[in-house]
Amino acid sequence: MVLLRKNGRTNIKVLQSVPLRDLIIFPNMVVPLLVGRTRSINAVEEALANESEILIAFQKDPQVDNPEMKDLYSVGVTVKVIQSVREQSGVMKILVEVMDRAFIKDFIKEKKGFTCRIERIVEKTEGIKNKENEALSRLLLELLEKYLRLNTSVPKELYSTISTIENLSRLCDTIAGYLPLKIKDKAVVIETIDVGERLKVLINILNSEIGVLEVQKRIQSQVIKKIEDTQKQYFLNEQLKEIQRELGKESESDEITQLRERIKKAKMPKAAESKATEELTRLSKTMPLSPEATVIRTYLDWLISLPWEEQTQDNLDIKHAEDVLNEDHYGLEKVKERILEYLAVRKRSEGLKGPILCFVGPPGVGKTSLGKSIARAMGRKCVRISLGGMRDEAEIRGHRRTYIGSLPGRIIQSLKKVGVKNPVFLLDEIDKLGQDFRGDPASALLEVLDPEQNNSFSDHYLEVEFDLSGILFITTANTEFSIPPPLLDRMEIISLPGYTIWEKKEIAQRHLIPKQLKEHGISDKNLKFSDDAIFYIIRNYTREAGVRNLEREIANICRKVTKKIVESKKEGPYHISVKSIEKYLGPEKFSPIAVDKEHKVGVATGMAWTEYGGEILFTEVLTMKGKGNLMLTGQLGDVMKESAQAALSYVRAHISELGLKSDFYKDLDIHIHVPEGAIPKDGPSAGITIVTALISCLTGKPVNANIAMTGEITLQGKVLKIGGLKSKILAAHRSGIKKIIIPAENEKDLAEIPKKVRDELEVVTVKNINEVIEQAIINGK
Repeated sequence: MVLLRKNGRTNIKVLQSVPLRDLIIFPNMVVPLLVGRTRSINAVEEALANESEILIAFQKDPQVDNPEMKDLYSVGVTVKVIQSVREQSGVMKILVEVMDRAFIKDFIKEKKGFTCRIERIVEKTEGIKNKENEALSRLLLELLEKYLRLNTSVPKELYSTISTIENLSRLCDTIAGYLPLKIKDKAVVIETIDVGERLKVLINILNSEIGVLEVQKRIQSQVIKKIEDTQKQYFLNEQLKEIQRELGKESESDEITQLRERIKKAKMPKAAESKATEELTRLSKTMPLSPEATVIRTYLDWLISLPWEEQTQDNLDIKHAEDVLNEDHYGLEKVKERILEYLAVRKRSEGLKGPILCFVGPPGVGKTSLGKSIARAMGRKCVRISLGGMRDEAEIRGHRRTYIGSLPGRIIQSLKKVGVKNPVFLLDEIDKLGQDFRGDPASALLEVLDPEQNNSFSDHYLEVEFDLSGILFITTANTEFSIPPPLLDRMEIISLPGYTIWEKKEIAQRHLIPKQLKEHGISDKNLKFSDDAIFYIIRNYTREAGVRNLEREIANICRKVTKKIVESKKEGPYHISVKSIEKYLGPEKFSPIAVDKEHKVGVATGMAWTEYGGEILFTEVLTMKGKGNLMLTGQLGDVMKESAQAALSYVRAHISELGLKSDFYKDLDIHIHVPEGAIPKDGPSAGITIVTALISCLTGKPVNANIAMTGEITLQGKVLKIGGLKSKILAAHRSGIKKIIIPAENEKDLAEIPKKVRDELEVVTVKNINEVIEQAIINGK
């Protein structure tokens, strides 16, 4: 291949240019083109006006709108415009005849259009036809014939047209131009100037395409054969069934026979077995590969896999159960006693239904682990479901089989997983159930947690009854008030209000420290905690009803000691004392006594209950000149605001007894504030605290700082019963309070308070406000 020269110069020209996207055309072709870019249209119009050729360039990336030299392939083609039509949309249609290849020397973007400087490539015909090229051309035509046989989208007549072309360059360009090859492959062909090399390039491309087409054809034939074999098998099975039916005999497939045997072995109730047999009959008449057959198989698998009769034998040894419960948990006597009572009655009566227990208490007191311990004590398997955030009723009852991908509810799924019909079933966080447009899970649980109904629990997916009466259901919650009343009524509530510091110390020594030592790869020979150190951690680094944070602090110490052992290679023992704790845990997180010991006017200490345990809170009252307004701050709820109104009304009704002016409120504004304003507060039990702080502020007499109090008030001055007393008293004790005032009606609840706490507290019971004032306000008589 050479470049012809004219007058000693190379054939170089400047032509208008049109860059093409996703298309490559070859010499000797006549093709229609759509021109849409404004610059390209201007270039065509300019060439038509001058009756000159156009250079067609080819873009590497079709996404580029304004191409530059680097965005184009190095070789383009010169064309003559035969026809052109401008449409109303602005697009121009042109019919062009492709002339020659041309090197693009420079590509220029002008305001109106594209121009480029080219070097025309004129082929020399001498020396092209040699034996090697002849052999290559014959091989190329053979591959073309094979390609056309495999690719049905290209007309077979193309071969007879192409095979008559004698010019080898034109032969290559025609094949590359008319076959549906990749743009990158066509670009290689257009840029290959030497004819011999072009033949080799095309042979490689066709070989690659033929390989892909053969694989595609093989895959397609395998799929067709598989479909044909399935259809053939189905038709033969149907014919066999008809022949056997005519002969009075019917045989079943291996799958149907196996399912029938499994149904018999499952020991289902009559209703469930009848349903399974009915579905099996439907399956035998259904085409094996149909979607309905898959649904039926899945349904039968669920029915067969459920533990209809399988159950564990309860260990009714009371002493063994007591030992297991004491081994796993310290304290919690009421819960342990309830479980032992259940086992004792079961020993005497086989027909006893499983109780529905609800453990209510703050986080970290061991509600979930206690459920697992009960299962171990009874020799039962344990299964747990977290109900927190559940909003879909179908999570409990399952989806009906009309839905694609339907499944039974979590109750049935868990029973299949555990493999017995009488596990200990732990339903965690029952107070955090939600509801939305998909239903109310709490309402669905009514049937599950009712001993009178759960012997015939119906799951939407199964459509048959399942007996849940053998299950020991245990639920956990942080609060009672967020559980729907109908659901709460079905459960036996057992409160776990929190641990005393002595109980926490015992739990740490018996459970938490050994557990953390084991997890950190050390033993009590490497690390020892003194009793005083454990008490110090409890008082100064944790403030909780449970023991989770206590375990975290112990783990923190274990990590640091393990690091010391690894670095120093000294096994210890390392002794943790009160003096060394700060080195491991940093400064104290909580003050050992949270109560201000200074007696102040208008400040009273109350006791509050939260879902995380008890807390103490302060009520502050200030008066200022004004017009008799009452201001309440501290994020108080409606009930607490009403308690403040009742306290003020009581004071105004007893002006003479308190030694106040009859019109004191007309010239004063009263501001009642409960600190920690970011935390919402509500409830009636702060009534006596508010009235005490109010009377103290108005009379100028201080409140005893060592006293904490709780109780609801009435307008008549009576003090009414409150709830959560144990949590409140434990919180007051943790904070260093020495004397507490409670309603007389709560005196019976003191039996639940640990003796060590009662011995360190002076408890005063009151029936009316006057008794509170006498005890709480200094010189209050």
